[in-house]
Amino acid sequence: MNTGLHIGIAAGALLIPTALTGTWVASASARLEEAKATPSDEAQVAVAAAADEGYCSADLKKVLRRVLQSCGLLSNGEVRGCQPLEAKNVATVAGGDFNALFAPLADRAGIIQFDKESAELDPGDAALLEQLFADQRGASYFFVVARSSPEGSEVYNRDLSQKRGEAVLGHLKTKFNDPDLDKELGLLWLGEEVQQLDEEFCSWQRSGGTEACQPQDLNRSAFVAWIDCRL
Repeated sequence: MNTGLHIGIAAGALLIPTALTGTWVASASARLEEAKATPSDEAQVAVAAAADEGYCSADLKKVLRRVLQSCGLLSNGEVRGCQPLEAKNVATVAGGDFNALFAPLADRAGIIQFDKESAELDPGDAALLEQLFADQRGASYFFVVARSSPEGSEVYNRDLSQKRGEAVLGHLKTKFNDPDLDKELGLLWLGEEVQQLDEEFCSWQRSGGTEACQPQDLNRSAFVAWIDCRL
C-alpha cells in the first residue's frame, strides 16, 4: 500500500512541472502571436516619425494641404496648378514667411534656374530635376513652386512662371512615366507677386552656375522638393 502511495506521489510530482511547462509555452505562444498582430508602441512611433519629418511645421502642413486641395490633387488626382491670385489664398502667410517655410528643406530641395524670359529646360536643368525627383526616399508629395523675376509686366511674369512650372511637370511626365504623378505633384506659379528669393538660397542645389546667383537669377526658377508630412 505504501509502495502504491509512493508511486502516486512521484507521478504527481512529474505531472505538475510538465503541466506548468505546457501552460508557459502556450502563454508565450499567445503573446508572440499578439505581438505580431499588434505592433509595439515603439514600432508605431518609428513608422509615424518616418512619415512626418522634422521640417513638417504646422505652417508648412497648412500650406501643403491647401495646395493639394486647391490644385485638385486630393479630390480627383487632376493636376491643374495654382496661379498667383489663388496662391495668395493658399499660402495665407506673408511672402517672407512663405519662403522661410522651405529653409529646413535645403538638403532635399533644389532650384531649377531658367534663362531670362525662357521657360525651356536646358541639360543642366533637366539633370538636376531628374536627380531630385529620383531621390524620393519614401516621401509622398513633390512640390513645384515656379517664379519669375520682376522684369516686364506683372501679367507677362505670371504667364512666364506658369510656363516654367508646366515645363517641369511636362519633363517629369516624359522622363519618368510615373502613373502616380498627378496624385503626387503640387504646382504653384507665383510670378513676381510673392516676395522674391534672396542670396540666402545661393547655397542650395541649383542648376545655375556660381556666377548666376543674383536675386533675379534665383527668381527665374522653379523650386522643387519631395515633402513627407502627415496631413
